[in-house]
Amino acid sequence: MIGRVVDVPQLTWSSVIFSDPKGGKIVLWPHLPCVRMPNMLRPRESWDGLALLASSNDLAEWRIEEEQDKESPGIHRDSALTSGTAFGRLVSDLVELEIDGPNIPDPEQIRLIKHAENARGGMPIYSIEPNLDDEIWEDYLTRSADEQVRLGNLLATLRTSKRWKTTRRAAISQIEKNNYVDVELGAASASSATWWLEEERWNSDELNCERNLRFASRLRGALRDLCDSRVDDGGAQDRTLLVPIHQAWLPSMSEAISSWPDVELVVTEE
Repeated sequence: MIGRVVDVPQLTWSSVIFSDPKGGKIVLWPHLPCVRMPNMLRPRESWDGLALLASSNDLAEWRIEEEQDKESPGIHRDSALTSGTAFGRLVSDLVELEIDGPNIPDPEQIRLIKHAENARGGMPIYSIEPNLDDEIWEDYLTRSADEQVRLGNLLATLRTSKRWKTTRRAAISQIEKNNYVDVELGAASASSATWWLEEERWNSDELNCERNLRFASRLRGALRDLCDSRVDDGGAQDRTLLVPIHQAWLPSMSEAISSWPDVELVVTEE
């Protein structure tokens, strides 16, 4: 098989809220990678902790990238443009649009991290992707790498340009209408979805589902830690965990959370 056909999901601008059976809420907020979102599309819900679908190593790297970008504005954007990767193709699309971006590191995740650090004396921040010292995650990454080097997937790279244009065109009809979304931001949504699906197609559906379920378990664990850390507070079980997520990833992660997998304890970043 030369590559997999991946359907374009519904691309919504609204948060999805889950009330955990054990207490507390998980709020998935959709955003576009590398784009500073308009104020009216930012999360309206109040929240008590932040969970990022990245590893603690990623968070450290983002901080370094932010400092490097301050010293040499656009250095990471320019590097991406010449990378020859799917991400580089996304950045190339975004550069052509009249939007607030592209920016690297991701401006919305950086903004939320800073807000969490500075609000209420500091709110908890959780890294949901395990680090490489996690044996189960290391095994997953090994199997994922094996999948990506299969002959069919290697051959599929020869058709990337045509596939990119086809997927981007198909994504347009999946974008939810919103009064605060203009043509330019809609085009950014279509390109962002195309990039996400291009990345997803390198793994089997089974591997992507396995990752989503692991992350859902860890989100529940982060929520439990958030609630349990405020046991002295009568409203502790009403705590809300905010999770920024790439818009095109939202539907599959929502499905994973809806299955309420077992809780995997996650503690806050130091």
